[in-house]
Amino acid sequence: MSSQKIFDVIAVGDSTVDTFIKIHDASLECDINHEDCRICVKYGEKIPVDSIAYGVAGNAANVVVGCSLLGLKTAIYTHTGHDWQGEIIIKNFSEKGVSEDFVVLEKGKSSNLSVVLTFRGERTIFVYHQPWHYRLPKLPVCKWLYFTSVSASFRDSDLINEVCHFIDQTRARLAFGPGTYQLKVGIKKYPKLLERCDLMIVNFEEAKDILGIEKTERIDVKDLLSKMLLLGPEIIVVTNGEEGSYASDGKKYLKVGIFPTKLVERTGAGDAYASGFISAFAYNQSLEEAMVWGTINASRVISEIGAQKGLLTKESLERHRKVVAELAAKNF
Repeated sequence: MSSQKIFDVIAVGDSTVDTFIKIHDASLECDINHEDCRICVKYGEKIPVDSIAYGVAGNAANVVVGCSLLGLKTAIYTHTGHDWQGEIIIKNFSEKGVSEDFVVLEKGKSSNLSVVLTFRGERTIFVYHQPWHYRLPKLPVCKWLYFTSVSASFRDSDLINEVCHFIDQTRARLAFGPGTYQLKVGIKKYPKLLERCDLMIVNFEEAKDILGIEKTERIDVKDLLSKMLLLGPEIIVVTNGEEGSYASDGKKYLKVGIFPTKLVERTGAGDAYASGFISAFAYNQSLEEAMVWGTINASRVISEIGAQKGLLTKESLERHRKVVAELAAKNF
C-alpha cells in the first residue's frame, strides 16, 4: 500500500501540457536599458513558425520527474482534468517512475495548458491554470516535500496550512519554489510556511519582487540573499540566467557559474536546477555540490525543446560532473 511507502521526494503543485512554438518572424522592442522587452508580430496576420512540439510540464511535474530520473523514489500530488491531456500527464509520470497514487482527476474540468513561444532562445509563456479544488491527501512519509506553483484557487483552500501540518507531523524537509499566483498574492503573507522552509529556490527577478524591489533598482547579491533569509528559510538559492546561481545558509555566500552549452530553449531550466539541487541533498551532498548538480542539470535542459527532455539520469550527471571537475561553488 502507498501509505507504507517512504518517498525521497513528494511534489505538490500543478501539472500541464505545454505547446512549444518556435518563431523567427518577429522583432524585439526594448527600453534603453534592455530591462523591459516585448515581442512584436504583425497584428491580424498569419505568422509562420519554425516548429511545434508538445510536452508534459509544470513546475511540480518537472522537478519530480527530474528527481526520479536521478534515482530517487518520488510521488506527486497534482490535479488533472478527465481528458486526453490528463491521460498524457499521468502516462508521463508512469513512464518516468513517479508514483501516480496522489494524482486527482477532476471530472468536468480540462487539464492545465500552456503555450511556450520561443524567439531567439528566450521563451514567453502563456499559462492557463484551472481553479482546482485543493485538499492535501494523506501523504506517506517522505524526506523532502517540494511545494510549488498552483492555481489562484489555492487562496480558497487550506492548502498552505495543510502543508505546514504535514511538515510538523512527519518532520519532512520542505523545499519551496513559489509559482506565479503564489508570488502574485505575496508569499510574505504565509510566514508559517516560510519558517518551515529548509530551502527556497527563486530566480533573481522573483527575489526582487518578493522583497518589493523595483526591477530597475540595483541591489548587491549578498544583501539580496540576506534579506531573503530573514523571511525564514534556512537556505536561499537564487538563479540568475547566464550569471549563474547564488546560495546562502547565512554563514556562506556561494556562487556557481554556468555550464557552457548550446542554448535552444530556456523552459524548465529553473526546475531542472531545483531537481538537481534537491537530489544532491537527498544523496547527502554539500550545499556547494548541490549547486553544481543543479547547474549541470539545467544546462542539459536548455539544449533541448521542452522542460523535461534534457533531464539527466544520475549516471549521466556523474559523467558530466567528471568532465567539468573544475566547476565549483565559491565564496563571493
